[in-house]
Amino acid sequence: MNEPTTHRRAAGHETTAVQIHTPTPIVPAPAPVVPVQPGHIPAVASIVLPDGRVITGYALNPVQPEAVAPKPPVSRAAVNVALGGVGFLAVCGGLLLLTTFIAALTALITQLIILAAVIFGGWIAVQIFSASGHKGGTTVNIRKAVIKRNHFHS
Repeated sequence: MNEPTTHRRAAGHETTAVQIHTPTPIVPAPAPVVPVQPGHIPAVASIVLPDGRVITGYALNPVQPEAVAPKPPVSRAAVNVALGGVGFLAVCGGLLLLTTFIAALTALITQLIILAAVIFGGWIAVQIFSASGHKGGTTVNIRKAVIKRNHFHS
């Protein structure tokens, strides 16, 4: 690669030998090729060229690209937002039913307490007002009583 090259100058037409160095690129060594046995034995194909030569080799199947999944008509984010709204409405409805149930239960307990008070109060009134009637026992009629020195005389 290092060959002397001659150039001529225009003024004196002198010939000068100039040496030009061209760098040689350093190429990394290729990785070793590891033979891999195919899972099945492919078919051998032969082709006859127009000049009579025969080329024999394995037929390569063209690589089929993966089918592209069809894009949904509605974006996934919109579906997630809609499902979140439905869930939120379900929770709100459940909370509304829960508060309604609590209010009804409170009203029921209040009415039961009032009913118990009315029944118990009525029973006490009957006991008080029925005591004036004579049902037996000892009755003492005090008409003229004289109390002298802590003694009761009738």
